[in-house]
Amino acid sequence: MSMEQVLDMVRSLDGSLVLAPVAGSDAPEIAWGDYFFYYAPDGNVPRNAQPYATIVTKDYPDDARSGLDPAGRWRVNIHVGQSTLRELTGTNQDDVVPRDVAEVDVFLPHPVYGVLGWVAVVNPGARTMPTVLGLLRDAHADEIRRVSRRS
Repeated sequence: MSMEQVLDMVRSLDGSLVLAPVAGSDAPEIAWGDYFFYYAPDGNVPRNAQPYATIVTKDYPDDARSGLDPAGRWRVNIHVGQSTLRELTGTNQDDVVPRDVAEVDVFLPHPVYGVLGWVAVVNPGARTMPTVLGLLRDAHADEIRRVSRRS
């Protein structure tokens, strides 16, 4: 399974905006090469909103335990809420369970934002990709509902 499959599916969703910062853009250099998913039917990054999912392709200073720096490693991160986090990982936000967050093709609490209901999958494969795609659709639909309530 490939990152392009994820990107293609998210781009196909109504009102989807995939922000992909590159060298020379206004985005911080650390974000170059990563992807940030928003609901933005007008094509503009929403103000005062976080992405509902991301793909990261490298280690960040405060998030290096997934070991994403070697070529070919990437991680999809999805806001799913506490209930789905518990269903997928067997843990909840208050559990302090040592985990190998570099393991591939398994659902794990996000190494930094798991406490906020985010799951992460390093290099999704046959075991997780169908669920990853479904969760991305659900997160997109949830974001549409949040935007509708605020307007």
